[in-house]
Formats: sequence, C-alpha cells, structure tokens
Amino acid sequence: MALRQTPLTCSGHTRPVVDLAFSGITPYGYFLISACKDGKPMLRQGDTGDWIGTFLGHKGAVWGATLNKDATKAATAAADFTAKVWDAVSGDELMTLAHKHIVKTVDFTQDSNYLLTGGQDKLLRIYDLNKPEAEPREISGHTSGIKKALWCSEDKQILSADDKTVRLWDQATMTEVKSRTFNMSVSSMEYIPEGEILVITYGRSIAFHSAVSLEPIKSFEAPATINSASLHPEKEFLVAGGEDFKLYKYDYNSGEELELYASGSEDGTLRLWQTVVGKTYGLWKCVLPEEDSGELAKPKISFPETTEEELEEIASENSDSIYSSTPEVKA
Repeated sequence: MALRQTPLTCSGHTRPVVDLAFSGITPYGYFLISACKDGKPMLRQGDTGDWIGTFLGHKGAVWGATLNKDATKAATAAADFTAKVWDAVSGDELMTLAHKHIVKTVDFTQDSNYLLTGGQDKLLRIYDLNKPEAEPREISGHTSGIKKALWCSEDKQILSADDKTVRLWDQATMTEVKSRTFNMSVSSMEYIPEGEILVITYGRSIAFHSAVSLEPIKSFEAPATINSASLHPEKEFLVAGGEDFKLYKYDYNSGEELELYASGSEDGTLRLWQTVVGKTYGLWKCVLPEEDSGELAKPKISFPETTEEELEEIASENSDSIYSSTPEVKA
C-alpha cells in the first residue's frame, strides 16, 4: 500500500528562506536555524519544526545561518555587512562582526572558539571568538564573491566556493592546497565529515567529490536545475531541491530516483519531510485507512494523545505567537 508524504509546514517567515542548518544531537534533542531575506533568522526544534524564537538585530536580508554542535551558539551572515554571533539559549546578541560588503556564509569550528565567514568582498575571515576585539585572519584568492565556506578535516582545512570554483585551504599556513573549476555556477556545497565527502551542485548536476583531494567520486543528473542537495549521514540516499519546486530523492549508490516531493521555498515556509514515510514520531502519526476504502494511506500530522479541539487551540496559540510578535529566543 502506497503512503503519501505529508510534510510539516513551518510558517513565520515573510520572504524567501535561503539557508538552513541543523545542530548536532544534544540532551534536549536537535535544533534547526533558518536564514531568510526578511532579516529575521528563526530557531526551531529540529524534529517537530516547533518555533522557539527569532533573533532580532540585523538590518538587511540574512543569507547564511548556522548553529554550533551543541546548539548553544548561533551565527548569521547578512546583507547589512555584518555577521552576528548569538547566545542560542537566551537569544542575546553576543557580538557583531563588521565586514566591508555583504556576508553570505558562516561556520563554527568544532570547539566553537572560531568563526569562519565569507562574502561579496571575496575574502575568507577567521574570527577568534574569545578575542572579539582582535582583527580577523584573512585569506585572499577568490576571484568572485564567496557563496559558501566550511571548516573540514577536523578544522585543519577550509573549503570555499565562489561562482564556479571550489577551493581547499590549509588553515595553518592560510594557503590554497587545491582548486576545481566547474563549467556552471556552483549553487550549493555540503561537507560530510564521515568519509570526507563534498556534495556540490551546479546546473542540473549533483556531484560528489573527495574533500581531501577534490577529485570526483560520482555525479547524478537531475531533470531540472538544482539549487541544493544533501547526503544522508548514513550515505544511503540524498535529497536535492530544484528550480521546478520539487524535491528529488535518490539512492546514493545506484543513482535511482526513489521519491519525488512537491515543495517550495520562495513562499517563506520551511517544510520538514520524513526520511521513512509512515513512521510515527514527533508530530507525525501515520493513520491507515480502512482496507476496503480504496484510498491511499495518508500520514496524519497530530500531537500524540491530543484531541482535535486541543490541537486547534495549540495551532491558534502558535499562530498568534509567530505573527503577532517576534520576540528574541528565550530559554
């Protein structure tokens, strides 16, 4: 019997969502941060999408957002020429890091002591968060605006991508180790520490490269131009989002298309999809129809042991809290 995928829809943003990042697993679960052109990055519970709070302070579109491993700190990159570091528990702004142009990307080291930034001024910057008054270390070499910059190889190296080139840098000497140029603009880049895999999308291609040598491993062609792709931690499958507003799910080993979801991002919503369709957890509860109904089984989104009346009341309260005001994150 086929199961129809029904995502959790997370409303609240008023303009297109341009970046998402999950924290690691913490004693309190895991968390999700979203960057949006409305200038108001939001923190949510990772498994349910429940809104926790909004980081207020940027005066322009937020292009990049990330959480440290234990979700105690957040960092954002924005069009107001700043990157900001936040206390992700209280929502307080910890520091503002001034840049000379639009900032597009931020990434913490594993120990959360350093922050890597990149943007339109073509420079990589490394900030010592324990010495906020100190000038950052700068790495030059990109010939166009930097779209993504990530720590890799246990923070000993840095991966960065501009328009059509991906570069690998040595953090200690601040010199370029390798580079690879593509024939189309790079739309996204993801680093997988387990196996040192780099996921790069450009045009309709979803390419996998070694993060150590930048040598190609394999690549898949999608039916539409791809904006971003992500490989599952267990490397069994990957998902990719295209300009046709669809999410494609592929078997990583064979390249076979497994599922196709309809979705969107320009509408300002986040959508959380199940890895295993029909599995009951979080707000997902699979309800199968009667055998003789002839209908497809549809996962039903509800709170376990919550009445419909209570569910409507919760939805109303959540709607008011998101749209009537956007307070800073509080513990």
